[in-house]
Amino acid sequence: MKKYGLIGYPLSHSFSKKYFSGKFIRENITGVSYENFPISSIDLLPALIRESPGLAGLNVTIPYKESVIQYLDEVHGEAKIIDAVNTIKIFEKKDKKLIAGYNTDVYGFQNSLKPLLGSVHQKAFILGTGGASKAVAFALEKLNITYIFVSRNPSEKNHIAYNTIDDILMSEYLIIINTTPLGMYPDTRSFPSLPYESITPDHILYDLVYNPEQTTFLKLGNQKGAVTINGLRMLELQAEKSWEIWNTEN
Repeated sequence: MKKYGLIGYPLSHSFSKKYFSGKFIRENITGVSYENFPISSIDLLPALIRESPGLAGLNVTIPYKESVIQYLDEVHGEAKIIDAVNTIKIFEKKDKKLIAGYNTDVYGFQNSLKPLLGSVHQKAFILGTGGASKAVAFALEKLNITYIFVSRNPSEKNHIAYNTIDDILMSEYLIIINTTPLGMYPDTRSFPSLPYESITPDHILYDLVYNPEQTTFLKLGNQKGAVTINGLRMLELQAEKSWEIWNTEN
Protein backbone atom coordinates (compact mmCIF):
# COMPACT_ATOMS: atom_id res chain seq x y z
CA MET A 1 0.00 0.00 0.00
CA LYS A 2 1.21 3.47 -0.89
CA LYS A 3 1.15 5.95 1.96
CA TYR A 4 0.92 9.73 1.85
CA GLY A 5 0.72 12.20 4.68
CA LEU A 6 1.23 15.60 6.24
CA ILE A 7 4.11 16.76 8.43
CA GLY A 8 3.92 19.82 10.67
CA TYR A 9 3.39 20.70 14.31
CA PRO A 10 0.81 20.79 15.71
CA LEU A 11 -1.68 19.14 13.35
CA SER A 12 -4.88 19.40 15.35
CA HIS A 13 -6.84 20.80 12.39
CA SER A 14 -5.66 19.22 9.16
CA PHE A 15 -7.33 20.05 5.87
CA SER A 16 -5.15 17.60 3.96
CA LYS A 17 -6.16 14.34 5.64
CA LYS A 18 -9.86 15.09 5.30
CA TYR A 19 -9.45 16.21 1.69
CA PHE A 20 -7.42 13.23 0.50
CA SER A 21 -9.50 10.68 2.41
CA GLY A 22 -12.58 12.13 0.70
CA LYS A 23 -10.82 12.16 -2.67
CA PHE A 24 -9.89 8.48 -2.38
CA ILE A 25 -13.55 7.60 -1.71
CA ARG A 26 -15.02 9.91 -4.38
CA GLU A 27 -12.65 8.75 -7.10
CA ASN A 28 -12.52 5.10 -6.01
CA ILE A 29 -8.75 5.24 -5.50
CA THR A 30 -7.68 2.07 -3.70
CA GLY A 31 -4.45 0.79 -2.19
CA VAL A 32 -3.54 4.18 -0.73
CA SER A 33 -3.82 5.95 2.62
CA TYR A 34 -3.18 9.44 3.99
CA GLU A 35 -2.07 10.10 7.57
CA ASN A 36 -1.04 12.99 9.78
CA PHE A 37 2.52 12.92 11.10
CA PRO A 38 2.79 15.61 13.83
CA ILE A 39 6.56 15.66 14.31
CA SER A 40 7.80 18.00 17.04
CA SER A 41 11.11 18.63 15.24
CA ILE A 42 12.07 18.53 11.55
CA ASP A 43 15.09 16.46 12.64
CA LEU A 44 12.65 13.54 12.98
CA LEU A 45 11.88 13.48 9.25
CA PRO A 46 14.63 11.03 8.15
CA ALA A 47 13.52 8.50 10.77
CA LEU A 48 9.88 8.93 9.76
CA ILE A 49 10.71 8.17 6.12
CA ARG A 50 13.00 5.29 7.05
CA GLU A 51 10.43 3.69 9.34
CA SER A 52 7.37 4.15 7.09
CA PRO A 53 7.37 1.49 4.35
CA GLY A 54 5.34 2.53 1.33
CA LEU A 55 5.58 6.25 2.10
CA ALA A 56 5.55 7.95 -1.32
CA GLY A 57 4.70 11.57 -0.61
CA LEU A 58 4.24 14.20 2.07
CA ASN A 59 2.66 17.59 2.33
CA VAL A 60 4.52 20.06 4.55
CA THR A 61 2.91 22.73 6.70
CA ILE A 62 3.85 25.16 9.48
CA PRO A 63 6.57 25.42 10.74
CA TYR A 64 8.68 23.27 8.39
CA LYS A 65 8.26 24.67 4.85
CA GLU A 66 11.73 26.21 4.91
CA SER A 67 13.67 24.02 7.36
CA VAL A 68 12.70 20.82 5.53
CA ILE A 69 14.90 21.74 2.55
CA GLN A 70 18.10 20.58 4.29
CA TYR A 71 16.77 16.99 4.22
CA LEU A 72 15.95 16.87 0.51
CA ASP A 73 18.03 15.40 -2.31
CA GLU A 74 16.38 17.60 -4.95
CA VAL A 75 14.40 20.84 -4.96
CA HIS A 76 12.38 21.69 -8.06
CA GLY A 77 10.80 24.68 -9.79
CA GLU A 78 9.25 27.39 -7.68
CA ALA A 79 10.34 25.74 -4.43
CA LYS A 80 13.96 26.32 -5.45
CA ILE A 81 13.33 29.99 -6.20
CA ILE A 82 11.40 30.88 -3.04
CA ASP A 83 13.12 28.46 -0.63
CA ALA A 84 9.84 27.03 0.61
CA VAL A 85 8.60 23.46 0.14
CA ASN A 86 5.11 22.18 0.83
CA THR A 87 5.19 18.93 -1.16
CA ILE A 88 7.70 16.08 -0.93
CA LYS A 89 7.95 13.15 -3.31
CA ILE A 90 9.75 9.97 -2.18
CA PHE A 91 10.81 7.62 -4.95
CA GLU A 92 13.37 5.04 -6.06
CA LYS A 93 15.88 5.82 -8.80
CA LYS A 94 18.65 3.39 -9.73
CA ASP A 95 18.03 1.46 -6.50
CA LYS A 96 18.42 4.60 -4.42
CA LYS A 97 15.69 6.30 -2.40
CA LEU A 98 15.43 9.99 -3.26
CA ILE A 99 13.47 12.79 -1.62
CA ALA A 100 12.40 15.72 -3.82
CA GLY A 101 10.76 19.00 -2.81
CA TYR A 102 8.19 21.09 -4.67
CA ASN A 103 5.94 24.06 -3.97
CA THR A 104 2.26 23.85 -4.92
CA ASP A 105 1.20 26.82 -2.77
CA VAL A 106 2.16 29.21 -5.59
CA TYR A 107 -0.09 27.34 -8.02
CA GLY A 108 -2.97 27.16 -5.52
CA PHE A 109 -2.83 30.82 -4.56
CA GLN A 110 -2.38 32.15 -8.08
CA ASN A 111 -5.27 30.15 -9.53
CA SER A 112 -7.66 30.94 -6.69
CA LEU A 113 -6.98 34.70 -6.84
CA LYS A 114 -6.93 35.11 -10.63
CA PRO A 115 -10.73 34.83 -11.22
CA LEU A 116 -11.34 37.70 -8.76
CA LEU A 117 -9.02 40.23 -10.38
CA GLY A 118 -10.16 43.31 -12.25
CA SER A 119 -8.27 46.09 -13.99
CA VAL A 120 -8.08 48.12 -10.73
CA HIS A 121 -6.20 45.38 -8.90
CA GLN A 122 -2.59 46.40 -9.50
CA LYS A 123 -1.12 46.49 -5.98
CA ALA A 124 -1.26 44.22 -2.93
CA PHE A 125 -0.41 44.21 0.76
CA ILE A 126 1.01 40.89 1.99
CA LEU A 127 0.38 40.70 5.73
CA GLY A 128 3.14 38.64 7.34
CA THR A 129 6.60 37.52 6.25
CA GLY A 130 6.62 33.78 7.00
CA GLY A 131 7.00 30.85 4.60
CA ALA A 132 3.52 31.22 3.10
CA SER A 133 4.18 34.88 2.23
CA LYS A 134 6.96 33.81 -0.15
CA ALA A 135 4.58 31.71 -2.23
CA VAL A 136 2.06 34.57 -2.28
CA ALA A 137 4.70 37.08 -3.39
CA PHE A 138 5.93 34.81 -6.18
CA ALA A 139 2.37 34.24 -7.43
CA LEU A 140 1.72 38.01 -7.43
CA GLU A 141 4.87 38.53 -9.51
CA LYS A 142 3.57 36.01 -12.04
CA LEU A 143 0.31 38.00 -12.15
CA ASN A 144 2.23 41.29 -12.60
CA ILE A 145 0.88 42.69 -9.33
CA THR A 146 3.09 45.01 -7.24
CA TYR A 147 3.27 44.13 -3.54
CA ILE A 148 4.55 45.33 -0.17
CA PHE A 149 5.09 43.14 2.89
CA VAL A 150 3.49 44.37 6.10
CA SER A 151 5.01 43.20 9.39
CA ARG A 152 5.20 44.13 13.05
CA ASN A 153 8.96 44.68 12.82
CA PRO A 154 9.87 45.68 9.27
CA SER A 155 13.61 45.30 8.73
CA GLU A 156 13.98 44.82 4.99
CA LYS A 157 13.39 46.75 1.81
CA ASN A 158 9.78 46.54 0.62
CA HIS A 159 8.58 45.94 4.20
CA ILE A 160 6.42 48.41 6.11
CA ALA A 161 4.81 48.50 9.56
CA TYR A 162 1.09 48.13 10.13
CA ASN A 163 0.86 51.55 11.73
CA THR A 164 2.16 53.27 8.59
CA ILE A 165 -0.81 52.19 6.48
CA ASP A 166 -3.06 55.21 5.92
CA ASP A 167 -6.10 56.03 3.79
CA ILE A 168 -3.95 56.93 0.78
CA LEU A 169 -2.13 53.59 0.77
CA MET A 170 -5.42 51.76 1.30
CA SER A 171 -6.85 53.46 -1.79
CA GLU A 172 -3.89 52.23 -3.87
CA TYR A 173 -3.42 48.72 -2.51
CA LEU A 174 -6.73 47.09 -3.33
CA ILE A 175 -5.64 43.51 -2.60
CA ILE A 176 -4.92 42.59 1.02
CA ILE A 177 -3.66 39.08 1.75
CA ASN A 178 -3.37 37.76 5.29
CA THR A 179 -0.62 35.13 5.53
CA THR A 180 -0.42 35.30 9.35
CA PRO A 181 -2.26 32.94 11.74
CA LEU A 182 -4.27 35.86 13.16
CA GLY A 183 -7.92 34.84 13.39
CA MET A 184 -7.24 31.12 13.16
CA TYR A 185 -9.16 28.81 15.47
CA PRO A 186 -9.14 28.88 18.47
CA ASP A 187 -8.04 32.54 18.57
CA THR A 188 -10.88 33.63 16.30
CA ARG A 189 -11.21 37.15 17.74
CA SER A 190 -7.77 38.28 16.61
CA PHE A 191 -7.27 40.09 13.30
CA PRO A 192 -4.62 42.19 11.53
CA SER A 193 -4.45 45.84 12.57
CA LEU A 194 -5.60 47.86 9.54
CA PRO A 195 -7.73 50.96 8.89
CA TYR A 196 -10.78 48.90 7.95
CA GLU A 197 -12.87 52.05 7.56
CA SER A 198 -10.91 52.68 4.32
CA ILE A 199 -11.95 49.41 2.69
CA THR A 200 -14.21 49.76 -0.35
CA PRO A 201 -16.13 47.41 -2.68
CA ASP A 202 -13.06 47.55 -4.97
CA HIS A 203 -10.93 45.75 -2.38
CA ILE A 204 -10.18 42.03 -2.32
CA LEU A 205 -9.46 40.60 1.14
CA TYR A 206 -7.84 37.17 0.94
CA ASP A 207 -7.21 35.19 4.12
CA LEU A 208 -5.05 32.07 3.92
CA VAL A 209 -6.78 30.95 7.12
CA TYR A 210 -9.74 28.63 6.43
CA ASN A 211 -10.75 27.70 9.97
CA PRO A 212 -13.05 29.45 10.76
CA GLU A 213 -14.55 29.80 7.30
CA GLN A 214 -15.01 33.53 7.86
CA THR A 215 -12.36 35.15 10.03
CA THR A 216 -12.85 38.54 11.68
CA PHE A 217 -10.55 39.97 8.98
CA LEU A 218 -12.92 38.77 6.25
CA LYS A 219 -16.01 39.77 8.23
CA LEU A 220 -14.74 43.34 8.51
CA GLY A 221 -14.11 43.37 4.77
CA ASN A 222 -17.59 42.04 4.05
CA GLN A 223 -19.11 44.83 6.09
CA LYS A 224 -17.51 47.35 3.72
CA GLY A 225 -18.63 45.50 0.59
CA ALA A 226 -15.21 44.06 -0.31
CA VAL A 227 -14.74 40.78 -2.17
CA THR A 228 -13.54 38.18 0.34
CA ILE A 229 -12.04 34.71 0.01
CA ASN A 230 -10.56 32.28 2.52
CA GLY A 231 -7.77 29.75 1.96
CA LEU A 232 -9.95 26.74 1.19
CA ARG A 233 -9.88 26.98 -2.62
CA MET A 234 -6.10 27.50 -2.54
CA LEU A 235 -5.72 24.35 -0.44
CA GLU A 236 -7.91 22.31 -2.79
CA LEU A 237 -5.89 23.42 -5.80
CA GLN A 238 -2.52 22.84 -4.15
CA ALA A 239 -3.64 19.41 -2.93
CA GLU A 240 -4.59 18.35 -6.46
CA LYS A 241 -1.24 19.63 -7.73
CA SER A 242 0.53 17.58 -5.03
CA TRP A 243 -1.36 14.47 -6.14
CA GLU A 244 -0.30 15.14 -9.73
CA ILE A 245 3.37 15.42 -8.67
CA TRP A 246 3.21 12.20 -6.65
CA ASN A 247 1.73 10.33 -9.59
CA THR A 248 3.99 11.62 -12.36
CA GLU A 249 6.83 9.38 -13.50
CA ASN A 250 10.32 10.73 -12.80
